[in-house]
Amino acid sequence: MDHRSDLAADSLLSEARTGSGDSLGQLLQLYSNYLKLLVLAQLQRNLRVRVSPSDVVQETFFEAHRDFNQFRGQTTGEFVAWLRRILVNNLCRVVEQHVLAEKRDVRREVSLQRLAASMEQSTARLEAVLPARGSSPSAGVHRRELELVLADQLAELPSDYRDVIVLRHIEALPFDEVGRRMERSSGAVRMLWLRAIKLLRERLDARGVG
Repeated sequence: MDHRSDLAADSLLSEARTGSGDSLGQLLQLYSNYLKLLVLAQLQRNLRVRVSPSDVVQETFFEAHRDFNQFRGQTTGEFVAWLRRILVNNLCRVVEQHVLAEKRDVRREVSLQRLAASMEQSTARLEAVLPARGSSPSAGVHRRELELVLADQLAELPSDYRDVIVLRHIEALPFDEVGRRMERSSGAVRMLWLRAIKLLRERLDARGVG
């Protein structure tokens, strides 16, 4: 995503703040694959057949659209952080529906805290996949845009390629555990990972990211 795309996100946010529902909808769609990737990183394999990341993200978009007047930030970075908070709440609710037999407030609080911390770790690991770009404010904006490019490219990979990258890089699991999660040998997932990384780098290079 180039500098023009950086400006497009800022422009859409500004227009949304003036009351443009269409601009808000376009802005939310920019983050669709990014948020799906974060949901995918939080779901155990047994939940992936019952919980759709797309459904969690769509519910998040619905609530963000409905409650946008409560957003008090000024930047796209603050907007993404706000979206992640909504996403954590929705994901927590979905996990409770499928996993927790009792809906106690204490258990919900602990679950929210755990998911929020895990989501932040996933976000940091996603950032770590990208090359260093400095620490200036403009570099930070550019980095967030690169994260969206990365998420979009991951979304277009075959599902087993995407899963091995998520497990290895975003969940930071050793190959033995990746193999157990994917029901393959450690050697098989190593080879799968090498092919997945090669394809991802080729796609990112084609977009001028590297």
